Amino acid sequence: MSYRTEEVTYVQPAQPAASAQAAQQKRSTAEYRALDAAHHIHPFSDMGSLNRSGSRVIVKAQGVYLWDSDDNKIIDGMAGLWCVNVGYGRKELADAAYRQMQELPFYNTFFKTTHPPVIELSALLAELAPEPFNHFFYCNSGSEGNDTVLRIVHQYWATQGKHSKKFVISRKNGYHGSTIAGGTLGGMGYMHEQMPSKVENIVHIDQPYFFGEAEGNLTPEEFALARAQQLEAKILEIGADNVAAFIGEPFQGAGGVIFPASTYWPEIQRICRKYDILLVADEVIGGFGRTGEWFAHQHFGFEPDLITLAKGLTSGYVPMGAVGLHDRVAKAIIENGDFNHGLTYSGHPVAAAVAVANLKLLRDDKIVERVKTDTGPYFQKKLRDTFANHPIIGEISGAGLVAGLQLAEDPKARKRFANGGEVGTICRDFCFNGNLIMRATGDRMLLSPPLVINKLEIDEIVAKAKYAIDATAQQLGIS
Repeated sequence: MSYRTEEVTYVQPAQPAASAQAAQQKRSTAEYRALDAAHHIHPFSDMGSLNRSGSRVIVKAQGVYLWDSDDNKIIDGMAGLWCVNVGYGRKELADAAYRQMQELPFYNTFFKTTHPPVIELSALLAELAPEPFNHFFYCNSGSEGNDTVLRIVHQYWATQGKHSKKFVISRKNGYHGSTIAGGTLGGMGYMHEQMPSKVENIVHIDQPYFFGEAEGNLTPEEFALARAQQLEAKILEIGADNVAAFIGEPFQGAGGVIFPASTYWPEIQRICRKYDILLVADEVIGGFGRTGEWFAHQHFGFEPDLITLAKGLTSGYVPMGAVGLHDRVAKAIIENGDFNHGLTYSGHPVAAAVAVANLKLLRDDKIVERVKTDTGPYFQKKLRDTFANHPIIGEISGAGLVAGLQLAEDPKARKRFANGGEVGTICRDFCFNGNLIMRATGDRMLLSPPLVINKLEIDEIVAKAKYAIDATAQQLGIS
């Protein structure tokens, strides 16, 4: 299946001749870097180190490729930040934004007011999501979506007269955003260390990370079941009457593309139903086709009560997030007075218009189906064939167009590198210098390319990944 590669034309307001000419002048890479270092603080970065080395300046993109200010062509193995599902340069999305900006660039959804783009988006999401999800609340990001989840969860139990249900259980090495609430939900210690003010009543259980944490002779299925049963133990420790919800990514994204064995999610769902606890699926990364299903929880075969959405909702072209509510949760929120939560840009008309155009592309061009039946299986097989018996690859996890490659000192013994983060950084730098965007999370290398990628482009990504991993092994003296 092909995808369009037309150039996007942006119409700008008229400018005086001198300023228009200045606006079109390109700076050198050195000038961009100097200004960036002088004024811009990057997310999740050591700014001193970054400013000394200089940022890579990305200036344009098309399809699955990026170009930097030195005209290097880079293949994007991470779809931006897990989000550019329909690829770069889609004129349909730019046109949708431009038309909406001309007609209604902004109005809020407070004060008994709505507008056509958010109405159309809500109806389309209800069509694409599993049957129990017919209502959606909008925000600007996945982080805000998970903040919203907490508000909905507590409001839901208040409407049921169960005010003691305050605790939310999450997982270590999960990622649910970087707001104070999202950062507390995510069980990543390095983020917690920078947040002395955490949200109360959030506790964590262990992650289902078989390669890194299984002991003895447990099978992946036995290990996953044991990790799921930690949820029941934690509920009993806290008291079922005090537990409001469990939240988890269907597969851990930023934590390393960790896919639990098939026994995990059915047991999590069984426990949540047994103790009357809401089950929340963070679909910010997994949603909108990444695994070959519209939503990652469908790949794993469980049924959540709330789903958090972002990233692929607009393919990253404009910021937008959402929370999908199961009918029984939505009914409680709708029929019990004010829900005192909202954001200036909840359901922003331009974001909603872009989301509608994006979702129609995914649906009408059958991009999700193609990931499930064609490019996804090809990608997974290509990775496994290429790295079978590789001296530093311990496992490959994933489905569809997402994968995690475990770097390991002794793959057969499941022995990780003692300095895994350093090894991952070495490998990432080889990718970077080889014009491949491939993310390192500790000692796991991650891939999540645009869903419109074709097989030749998959071959290019895998070949460049192999070069980087081979070079890493050579630098470590492993052959």
